[in-house]
Amino acid sequence: MTPAATIIAALVVPLIGAVLIAAAHRAPNARETVTLVTAALLFLLVVSLTPAVLAGGRPGVTLLAVMPGLALKFEVEPLGMLFGLIASGLWIVNSLYSIGYMRGNNEAHQTRYYVCFAGALASAMGIAFAGNLLTLFLFYEALTLITYPLVTHHGTPEAMRAGRLYLGLLVGSSIVFLLFAIIWTWQTTGTIDFVQGGILGGKVTNAATGVLLALYVFGIGKAAVMPVHRWLPAAMVAPTPVSALLHAVAVVKAGVFSVLKIVVYVFGVDAIAGVTSVDWLPFAAGFTIIAASIVALRSDNLKRRLAYSTVSQLSYVVLAAALLTPWSIVGAALHIATHALGKITLFFAAGAIYTAAHKTEVSQLDGIGRRMPWTMSAFAIGSLSIIGLPPAVGFVSKWYILSGAMATGQWGAVAVLVAGTLLSAGYLLPIVYRAFFLSPAHAGGHHEAYGEAPLTMVVALSASAFGTVALFFYPEALLALSRQLAGVG
Repeated sequence: MTPAATIIAALVVPLIGAVLIAAAHRAPNARETVTLVTAALLFLLVVSLTPAVLAGGRPGVTLLAVMPGLALKFEVEPLGMLFGLIASGLWIVNSLYSIGYMRGNNEAHQTRYYVCFAGALASAMGIAFAGNLLTLFLFYEALTLITYPLVTHHGTPEAMRAGRLYLGLLVGSSIVFLLFAIIWTWQTTGTIDFVQGGILGGKVTNAATGVLLALYVFGIGKAAVMPVHRWLPAAMVAPTPVSALLHAVAVVKAGVFSVLKIVVYVFGVDAIAGVTSVDWLPFAAGFTIIAASIVALRSDNLKRRLAYSTVSQLSYVVLAAALLTPWSIVGAALHIATHALGKITLFFAAGAIYTAAHKTEVSQLDGIGRRMPWTMSAFAIGSLSIIGLPPAVGFVSKWYILSGAMATGQWGAVAVLVAGTLLSAGYLLPIVYRAFFLSPAHAGGHHEAYGEAPLTMVVALSASAFGTVALFFYPEALLALSRQLAGVG
């Protein structure tokens, strides 16, 4: 199969899978088998593109030319390759986890759930392999629309309110700000293609560069830079596997991926280094890191704490991009992957706790590690990665971000990184301590009559935790793609 055909297949396979899942709605075993096979096939297709990209190639295909300079165009470059690998790989473990969660909690509308999940992955592949801003925008919008039924899955008034906020903020910000920025870019440069070194250099004034960057950053609401972040905690009303999709597999990763890709391929790192009108971005990212961490620290609800942790951690990518140094760009790309693994592990654990023990609050978790040792051990590993401590892969990405800040003497960013690390330790490590070192608040009786969650859930969270540690020791493929993106050896 040619690279162009492989790209098209990676976009089409999840859609075919969605049709087959819908057709198997009366046979749950067949439906879930189709889901797993589709996820595995997509991952293999994405992996098959990796050698060409690592060798310096840029496989691509143009499907439709709307008009001269505007086309539905795909091209696989290092950042898109990295995002594609993470999203497609985590779909496998999330699908395995979903089987246990959806059945264990007797969730309604399970077929619709799996169909929308497959559609979300098709959209994520379109974002990952987008060759220009038009393609990125179309699949970005598609991802928002296809995930709306997942956010509102339970159909309760709370879920519907969350869905309205989800659509309102994400579609509103993208139409008002992102689309305007894309049109401005096209009118200014005559192109919307992603080009190494950027396309805006020398074509817009200092002040206009800062305004245009703001339109992109706040127009990409999925990056959850404050104040465009409220949709993310609100969406936690959805089932936990959906939270994992939002936080790790596709949605928020599509946001920070898009911000980083636009900084590198539209603005150009070298072209805007030293442009004073973009100096606001590190402050916006730094504020989000600290403020969201403080909210997480004060939250007793476990999913809410993890949601605000995600808001904080996403801005590590934005901050790293804003530092405009080669090593910080490496760190930004790596953090997209490392945060995905760490955070999906944490959400898997939260869902397992809910399924097995029906506990949702941090204050209810005293001694739970004795009943659910696999789950809480995985949670501990995921916590180490989010904090940035070895032997978890989150250490690697934060090390590169910190190195980029220190190498250029950006000590304000260093202070934010240190403070963010301490705060993340403050809201995650007490959970681990409670689970393993405190006695249950209600010993004996039916309150403690539970063990681990269903096997597929435990296997999935164990696999993601294992991957978090394994990639700490073997990060070469992720590093190679990230270094290519930043242009460093």
